[in-house]
Amino acid sequence: MNIMITGGCGFIGSAVIRHIIATTDHTVVNIDKMTYAASEAALDQARSDPRHTLIRADITDAEAMRSALATHQPDLIMHLAAESHVDRSIDGPADFINTNITGTFILLEAARTYWAALPEPRKSAFRFHHISTDEVFGALEANDPPFTETTPYDPRSPYSASKAASDHLVRAWHHTYGLPTIVSNTTNNYGPWQFPEKLIPLILLNALDGKPLPVYGDGSNMRDWLYVDDHAEALALIALNGTPGATYAIGARQPRTNLDVVTTICNLLDQQHPDPAGPRTRLIRFVTDRPGHDFRYEIDPTTSESALHWHATHNFESGIARTIQWYLANTAWWHPIRTARYAGQRLGTAA
Repeated sequence: MNIMITGGCGFIGSAVIRHIIATTDHTVVNIDKMTYAASEAALDQARSDPRHTLIRADITDAEAMRSALATHQPDLIMHLAAESHVDRSIDGPADFINTNITGTFILLEAARTYWAALPEPRKSAFRFHHISTDEVFGALEANDPPFTETTPYDPRSPYSASKAASDHLVRAWHHTYGLPTIVSNTTNNYGPWQFPEKLIPLILLNALDGKPLPVYGDGSNMRDWLYVDDHAEALALIALNGTPGATYAIGARQPRTNLDVVTTICNLLDQQHPDPAGPRTRLIRFVTDRPGHDFRYEIDPTTSESALHWHATHNFESGIARTIQWYLANTAWWHPIRTARYAGQRLGTAA
């Protein structure tokens, strides 16, 4: 199959491409605007594989999307391109509205026109897989059951509101026009190649540098954490085998408070790379909570596990250990980002 992936140089998108190139015979057409968080290096061996093509284009450019579809003739689209950092959405929501809502609309329209002209059986086999977040469901209290595929939407931030809107557009294009769309919602991802503004790499790299480890509020906010390679495997299964009109909730059953996450990173890093100044938990600093900070996200993946014959293979401790090892071995990638473009100025969060 010929698979078009938007946002393929991003954190999750690059993991999906690495997985597809390494484990299948499919080809990949990668559409990426190459914003600040994109990294062609994250594609690893896929960069030099003839089955991978990178097109630098913006999903809000209708002509570019129509041209890419007409030229490359994909059998399915996996739509991952999105602005995704909650703090940035609070500071500047316009980019989130433009990319996540308008961009999804433009891509859907280009896909609908392309799909309508396909001959059978390619038309029947075509899929549009939209990758979303659990944040569209709002916030859970401590004793609430986890989110499922049928949880009502209740977004709380500009980021989650923009993703909720894009989810609704995707479903509307299925019900109104018959476009064979699929939606998947997932919880927080972590692992190699994650941009250093997100909680886990921010805390890890600050801890390596002996800098303060900022934790919002009292650190009790809770998230379910999914290793990115596990998510990539699930996404490929959904795209290739999912049912049009269906929703798949993807989670790892690994809930942790933000303070637990930070403490785990400190303890594992102390074991792998001891700090002569002492345990890194000494660097934890509780800072003023961000506006509208959702208390808890967690997904019940039972339905998706059964439908896909999939479950996350990494527990949180093993996944974090692998993540730490990767960042320790790849200073050449993250150090220039920290120095030139980021420098650790923005506080991290569990998003």
